[in-house]
Amino acid sequence: MSQQRHALLPDETHDEVARESFVQALKSHIATRVSPGVREIYDCRVRDRWVSEHGAEPADRHEVREALSSDTYYRLWSSVRRSSQHLLWSSVGDAVARQADDLAERARAADTGLGSLRLDPGLEIPWYNADVDIHAMPGGYRGEYTDDDVSAGAVFDRGVYVYAMGQMGALNDDYGQSICQNFLAVSFPEFSPRQILDMGCTSGNSTLPYVDAFGDAEVHAIDLGAPVLRYAHARAELLGRAVHFSQQNAECTDFGDASFDLIVSHIVLHEMSPAALRRTFAECRRLLAPGGLMVHADFAGYAGVDPVTQAMIDWDTYNNHEPFWGPMRDMDLVAESVSAGFDDGMVSIETVPTGRVLQTGKQQRGQLTLLVGRT
Repeated sequence: MSQQRHALLPDETHDEVARESFVQALKSHIATRVSPGVREIYDCRVRDRWVSEHGAEPADRHEVREALSSDTYYRLWSSVRRSSQHLLWSSVGDAVARQADDLAERARAADTGLGSLRLDPGLEIPWYNADVDIHAMPGGYRGEYTDDDVSAGAVFDRGVYVYAMGQMGALNDDYGQSICQNFLAVSFPEFSPRQILDMGCTSGNSTLPYVDAFGDAEVHAIDLGAPVLRYAHARAELLGRAVHFSQQNAECTDFGDASFDLIVSHIVLHEMSPAALRRTFAECRRLLAPGGLMVHADFAGYAGVDPVTQAMIDWDTYNNHEPFWGPMRDMDLVAESVSAGFDDGMVSIETVPTGRVLQTGKQQRGQLTLLVGRT
């Protein structure tokens, strides 16, 4: 299966596609052949060395990480993972940079007025986004280098497809599709929202399934980055979906009280500081109309996970420009939502299946963790 083409995807040369294929093969090799060795060396030598020096086994993931950090195999694993991430962005970014002006022109031409785009040049980008290039993507979601730049959106759109090896679907929309089809349609079959908000939409890949699932709804999507919003708007227009994009901070939007029946996000919570998360949950409560739903999809917490696995997952916190990856997993998101204004008993953690499609065309069932709040 190939990524669905549209006018904003960069045209790639044979060599650029070959580089992307190499990155995919390298990441697959690391995941299947190199990563299992980390636990093996921990069991065979690292744990015993720590016990001999400290008189007890590592108490938590932080001590496990400290114990592993001096081992040459762990250092190799960490180095090749970091290198593969840089190779991912450079392999995609070179093609985008080569035609940045052309992509910006294509985006301008794509604006048919089906949806809308509202940017705020005066918006103060919060420190946790301004100071961090999330998942080591150069410039993050906000980097601008030309007039009407859409490069960040193009890099993200293509980069996600390469990173996931097509498992997010031809439109990178698996998370949105899974929430609509495997959660809302199953758990709330009579739910028919008229106003929908997607927080942290980036390229809009997970936004569009809500347009398809709820044809009578007005769909809004916000993000901090102007270049990803320009890209998302033009992409939606090209794909024939009406979405109203605006540049806003999810912690404090300009929408009125009780404006939305459904508020969603997709793999965004772990990119926000804990304080920002708390303010975002409070904003969700303010924005939700009576009978509304909040559904945030992100990664599962660390509860019940052994310290070695936690330490391996937590690699991204220290090495992949994901400083809030671990802190979010430590938070009690249900309790935080209640503290932000949701009624006790009306917030829960749910797990739903995803329908990831492999490059072979077969489906691989995965799981998606959802924070669900009701009003």
